[in-house]
Amino acid sequence: MTSYPATINPTRTRIGWIGTGVMGGAMAARLLSGGYSVTIYARNPSKVVHLQSQGALLADSPSDLAGNSDVIFTMLGHPSDVRQIVLESLISSLNPNSIIIDHTSSHPVLAKQIFDAAREKNSWAVDAPVSGGDIGAREGKLAILAGGNEDVVKWLNPLFDVLGKATFVGGPGKGQSCKIANQIVVGANLMGLSEGLVFAEKAGLDKRKFVEAVKGGAAGSMVMELFGERMIGRDLRPGGFTEYMVKDLGMGLDVGAEEGDDVVVLPGAALNKQLFSAMVANGDGKLGTQGLITVIERINGK
Repeated sequence: MTSYPATINPTRTRIGWIGTGVMGGAMAARLLSGGYSVTIYARNPSKVVHLQSQGALLADSPSDLAGNSDVIFTMLGHPSDVRQIVLESLISSLNPNSIIIDHTSSHPVLAKQIFDAAREKNSWAVDAPVSGGDIGAREGKLAILAGGNEDVVKWLNPLFDVLGKATFVGGPGKGQSCKIANQIVVGANLMGLSEGLVFAEKAGLDKRKFVEAVKGGAAGSMVMELFGERMIGRDLRPGGFTEYMVKDLGMGLDVGAEEGDDVVVLPGAALNKQLFSAMVANGDGKLGTQGLITVIERINGK
């Protein structure tokens, strides 16, 4: 099935894109740089002028975009946005043999519903949330967690390779489940790094020297590489919004009950959700997740 429906080629494969925020905009720009024809639907066209300058076209509506695309990417904010735009708008306008790739961090059950609805239209859907933040998006180094049909995912690899590295993790919804598990690990790492930096400062250590000393050992992590200097330098610009981390951890805590499966006890994720929620309560929900250090500092009277 790797030739389904025809080999991906920048001169033939028509790309549609919805969602041009920090992550989505950088990802769409990479496809444009790769020579692909990309049509964008944006509620506020003035926000995609930079992509138009790179050659992007504009669609008047999601249905207009669907009718003129072979592969449609979405990178939205919340599951409610995915339901409204993908399930209730795009699906009905899909061409046969077209594919929707949803990069939003969304709910596994919703991903399964989208997959089933796409199949009814003789099309396909892949749930493919990503990890790697804004740096990974700009540099084409995202980890893409793909769920759906394995042959379809393989067929999409020429596109995924422009954005990062795709790993097929299972059937419909499994990409979203993988992203939730990813966020549980990332959240725990962010809390550990925040506490380590606050402790290091209280102990009179130079924070940069602390990071340099430990990053090659067991404490080192991609989170430390991506966010250590940002935390130290107070660069809290978002690669991913803190409010989205609250959403993702919340899905992890709730997903077992909603799917009727055995509930997974996640005490660390529950604590992390509360700490990130504290950022949102403090008015910092639009800051990057590295801003968690501000919560740990407040607890410690700084």
